[in-house]
Amino acid sequence: MHGACQSYFEALISAGANFASSPARILIDFLDPLIVAEKIAFTEKYKYVTIDDIARELRDGKNGVSGGGANGKMIKTLE
Repeated sequence: MHGACQSYFEALISAGANFASSPARILIDFLDPLIVAEKIAFTEKYKYVTIDDIARELRDGKNGVSGGGANGKMIKTLE
């Protein structure tokens, strides 16, 4: 994930980023990259997160942040 509205979306995705900001070349909300990172961090590792799972939580939806998807990172442990 890369967060800056000045980023070159296509180059970041082709370089291997799962998500990148501003495919529509708009000024994004500064919280949008954090929302994406939080969703991935708090999703169980066996689940796959797509932009469709996150878009409604973002100010500008898929115009602000887009990408292919990523596996969740959360691991639940038993106490």
